[in-house]
This record gives sequence, C-alpha cells and structure tokens, in this order.
Amino acid sequence: MKNNNKTLKSGSSGSGAARGLPPKSTKLTESESRDDPKTLRAKPQFFYPPGGILIWMIIVVELLTFTAGLGAYAWQRSLSPEAFSISQSTLNITAGFINTLVLLSSGFFIAEAVYLLKKGRVRSSLHRIAISISLGIAFLFIKGSEYSDKLSHGYDLTHDSFFTFYWLLTGFHFLHVLTGVVILSVLAVKIHKGIYNHDNYLDVETGAAFWHLCDLIWLMLYPALYLIK
Repeated sequence: MKNNNKTLKSGSSGSGAARGLPPKSTKLTESESRDDPKTLRAKPQFFYPPGGILIWMIIVVELLTFTAGLGAYAWQRSLSPEAFSISQSTLNITAGFINTLVLLSSGFFIAEAVYLLKKGRVRSSLHRIAISISLGIAFLFIKGSEYSDKLSHGYDLTHDSFFTFYWLLTGFHFLHVLTGVVILSVLAVKIHKGIYNHDNYLDVETGAAFWHLCDLIWLMLYPALYLIK
C-alpha cells in the first residue's frame, strides 16, 4: 500500500511533464517585464527631461523672449545711460533682494515636494508645496507693494524708456509667478485627493519645472534692472 501511494504521488507530480505541458514559472516574461510600470520606473529615462519635452520647449521659448527683451533694454540704455541710471536709482534694491531670496527658497521647497512625492511621502510633499505657494504669494505681495510705490510717484509705463522696460519685463514675470501659484495650488489639491502619487507624478514635475522657470527669469531681471549700472 505504501509503495502504491508513492507511485500515485510521483505520477501526479510528474503529470504536467508527462502531458507535455511546460512547468509553471513565477518569473515575468521579457515582454511583461518591459511593460511593468515598476520596471519602467526603475530604468533611467535617457533624453527625457523632468516634466516632459513640451514644458522644456516652453522654457526655452520663454528664456529666449526675456533674453531678447533684456538685449533691447541694454541697447536702449547704451543710448542714454544717464537717464537710465537716474530712473534705476529709484528702485528698491533691498525689496528686490528679498524677493530673490523668497523666490529661490520657494524653488527649493517645490523641488523637495517632488522628491518626497516620488518617495511616497505624500503628507511631507504637500507641506513643502504649501510653503512654496506661500512664498510665491509673498513674492507677489512684495512686488505689488513696489508697483504701488512706483505708481504713487508717477513712475508708470510711459514715464521714460527705463520704466517702459521695467514694467514690461517685471510685469510679464509677475504674470508668470501668478500663473505658477495657480498651477501649484491645483497640483496640491490633486495630490491631496490622491490623483498624483509616487506612481503618477509627471504633471507635478511639469509644474515644478515651470516654477523653476520663474526663478531663472528673475535671476536674469534682478541684476539687469536693479544692480548693473
């Protein structure tokens, strides 16, 4: 009886091979491994910038636009340096410097937010985004106060060539920061709802890339308009 039982067990265990069926495997096939999201995330994405190609095309266009504007500003300044220097002396360098620190700090916190979201630390990521948004609003408030002061003294868009460039360049940047604050706020709401997480964060990277564009543009404007005599 014992021998018969052993024979039955060995026969049942080898029945798959006897029928010509391949043994079951827990390993993924090569095609399944390529399609697995976890495998895709583990592989380096060469030639694919954070946030996607489109946002970087926008960044390049925006930087070229502001570079052209600053080039025109430098050319006009060379034609009447004394008049530009007089108008430039009315700007609040301290306020501009504080805004530089505020915007760079905001960029740091949004970078931290993206990093933490990728690690699955959603609450910490939301905390960093909230700080970044708050600093962005602080930038807008400080810049708005500066605008109010200039208007109260009659330094509007038509005052002279310097203030024409000042209002056009900083005003366009102001709109960028305002747009960035709205974008980050929408992303924060969607992260809170669970739409974006460690498996789905491309849009958050895109928003962060746009926010860093605002940092970079201001780093071009501040020394050109406030510091360089």
